[in-house]
Amino acid sequence: MREPPAHAEQSDSLIELEDVRRIYVTEGGVAVPALRGVSLSVRAGEFVSIVGQSGSGKSTLMHLIGCLDQPTSGTYRIGGRDVRSFDPNGLAWLRREVFGFVFQGYNLLPTATAEENVEIPAIYAGLPQARRRSRALQLLHSLGLDDRADHLPSQLSGGEQQRVSVARALMNGGRVILADEPTGALDSGSGSELMALFEELSRQGHTVIVITHDAVVAEHADRRIELLDGMIVSDTPTRSIARAAQQAQPSLDTPDDGAQTASSLADTWEAVRMAMRSLRTNPLRTFLTLLGVVIGVASVITMLAVGEGAKERVVDEITSAGANRLSVWRDGGRQAARFTFEDLDAVMAEVPNVESVMPELRGNETLRYGNVDREDVVVMGAYHDYPDADNWPVASGVFFSEQDDRTLTPVVVLGASVVDALFPDGDPLGKYVLIKNTPLLVIGTMTRKGGWIQGDRDNVAFVPARTSAIRLMGQKTLWGFQVRVEDTNLIDQTEAAVRSLLEARHGEGTFNIFNAIEMQEQMSEAVAMATMILGAIGSIALLVGGIGIMNIMLISVTERTREIGIRLATGARRSDILVQFLVEAMVVSAVGGLIGIVIGVGIGGLLKTIVPDLWMSFTGMPMIVAFSCAAGTGLVFGFAPARNAARLNPVDALAHD
Repeated sequence: MREPPAHAEQSDSLIELEDVRRIYVTEGGVAVPALRGVSLSVRAGEFVSIVGQSGSGKSTLMHLIGCLDQPTSGTYRIGGRDVRSFDPNGLAWLRREVFGFVFQGYNLLPTATAEENVEIPAIYAGLPQARRRSRALQLLHSLGLDDRADHLPSQLSGGEQQRVSVARALMNGGRVILADEPTGALDSGSGSELMALFEELSRQGHTVIVITHDAVVAEHADRRIELLDGMIVSDTPTRSIARAAQQAQPSLDTPDDGAQTASSLADTWEAVRMAMRSLRTNPLRTFLTLLGVVIGVASVITMLAVGEGAKERVVDEITSAGANRLSVWRDGGRQAARFTFEDLDAVMAEVPNVESVMPELRGNETLRYGNVDREDVVVMGAYHDYPDADNWPVASGVFFSEQDDRTLTPVVVLGASVVDALFPDGDPLGKYVLIKNTPLLVIGTMTRKGGWIQGDRDNVAFVPARTSAIRLMGQKTLWGFQVRVEDTNLIDQTEAAVRSLLEARHGEGTFNIFNAIEMQEQMSEAVAMATMILGAIGSIALLVGGIGIMNIMLISVTERTREIGIRLATGARRSDILVQFLVEAMVVSAVGGLIGIVIGVGIGGLLKTIVPDLWMSFTGMPMIVAFSCAAGTGLVFGFAPARNAARLNPVDALAHD
């Protein structure tokens, strides 16, 4: 039930209680009766005072009348309708649209201005911001508080705070004003002014019920009801009730579902505004809560950037090497093929659509010139057409020829990094370098390529394939080779032809063939898996931040229990309270997420500056994922505290210190 429907029958009395009892049970299981069979009726427009000593049950009676609490037994009807027929949303509607509360301790939100405190019931009634602000200012003006509208409660006197609470009670009409010891915290002058205000409200048609132990205050009412030990001992008119009844507002006529107003907390912006105000009240706690989310998001962003950078680098390297390649590798088993240079010649000669064939001959060796060593140089055995096949031109000198390869000529072409290390001040051409104690004549140098997946691509030395295999490695067989095709549209047919030829020469199952596209997909999948692992590691910090949010929100609910009671008393639904605290948790997470993104990008940029070869790529998707995870963390970890807040009993929350 979203709002109570119109009732079919109407009673002369606005408020009717029949044999209402309220029994509290202590934690030890002891039953403590607060009301012992109270029966009374109040007509619309009456000004009633309920008096009694402390412990007589008068505050309990007010809580029951205002639907802050419910009777243990008996019947309570409002506008002719049994209150037990109202669900929690219906009770919130009564507190919002019918009742207006004026408390002895004022119960104003300390972080909200006078105007904002007055607006609270209208927020939950769904009144647009401009209209509720105009209404609040009008009420404050009528109560002589024009110049205090922007003041916090701590900047107001007791009388001014109480008038603000009266304005709040009238915000949505205030058909029934319930005042609990309204003059208890006021001086005599302010108390007299407040009672005069209640008399004026009664003359205007408001039903006013004042709870008091002060006989002087009670004399202002049209009717005096005295309680003792939870029972009515007297009910005496103090002045003519006829006058009040003639000008009274009509009896309660609850709207049907079609006329209901939706809570403005459905408006996300309103909930965000309330959340931001709450978070500003304790900046240090908010910062510490944000810190966990910031660290988590920054970690996720940085980790994903590293993984994304590696993925892009893999794709770029494979793409730059060409998508027209077939990689042939011997199988690792005992029957693995032992490729020879004759196999490469056969593929080149017999398989159509083959542009070139390159042996896979490489190893890390130390190159020496004079007394200078260059360690871990990648020594590659290559064919004469390698520069054209790999699109890597010679910088100086020449590349070796096919004849050099056929005759095992001891020559070498050096990469730029090797040249820098061995010949920092001279021309390497015509000089000899030692590889495994084998002197090789430097006949050329390659153009500078820069870094690559496996490190510095210029840290390389090219030797004729047969020279490398026989003179340096002492072997006549190859682990594998690369086949470049002319037409990539026919790469599958070329792969089948190469497979057929090699199976005829070495047997089935002795080798594997991969094309560049398959390799790219496999490498991308591997890097994507590594990226997910990195992201999961970063997410651990985000998880810790989420636990921090939950802890802080649980503490916040405990500290703000009275605030929750005030909101419930002014008409907030349970769902409104739930949404408010959920939004607060999500706002913390979202703000922390944004800051974390900025810091994560900053850390990435700093790392990239310190380590230029570090692979990092900041793209929109990881940032969106990290931000969404942060907001989701707030939603998940903020739900339990928000639910606890929504389940609070209004009267218990108001009594919380």
